[in-house]
Amino acid sequence: MNYDALVSGIEQFGYAALFLFLWLGIVGMPIPDEVVVLTGGALTSSGLLHVVPAFLLTYLGVISGLSLGYGLGRFLGAKVLLKLRRKKKMGRYIYFAERLGEKYGSYALCISYFFPIIRHLMPYLVGLQKMSFRRYALFSYTTGFVWTLAYFIVGRFVGNHVQEVGELVYNYGIRLLWIPLVVMVIFVVRYWYQRQKFQQGGSNG
Repeated sequence: MNYDALVSGIEQFGYAALFLFLWLGIVGMPIPDEVVVLTGGALTSSGLLHVVPAFLLTYLGVISGLSLGYGLGRFLGAKVLLKLRRKKKMGRYIYFAERLGEKYGSYALCISYFFPIIRHLMPYLVGLQKMSFRRYALFSYTTGFVWTLAYFIVGRFVGNHVQEVGELVYNYGIRLLWIPLVVMVIFVVRYWYQRQKFQQGGSNG
């Protein structure tokens, strides 16, 4: 994890660096998404970046990177997935993501945000299963907003300890934090989904 390179990139390219580091996370950037988002929040606290544009570019980077995975799954099919299965370690992640999808359906997109690597695999899997983009966006973009906001705010408070906190989160997860966040996200998504169905039913009637 080259944290110094991340900070240097942001200092050189500004807000665009936040977007690019997160958008390219799908291809295996050496810096975890959690660390990038935490760093964005920390740098707004130090005054290097302004809060609103930094958060917006960070959020757009998160959802754009995952949407790229969705698009690859939908249009490239199973070819990439078959290659990944041959790698023992990646095969275990794929198995976990598939079981998550079987058990929780569309809500697996919400849960996957809180698991590194699984977060990037799940959009590919639902794209492969031909989930509509509208449904994908409803679940993924809502969760992405909550997830990004949570880490961004934490970053503003941890300041110079971003790297240590980021490594802790990436390796062990915030075990007491992700559970209530998942519950909150699922509640919000379900509320909007049911409201949308109600409105569609009213317009059809």
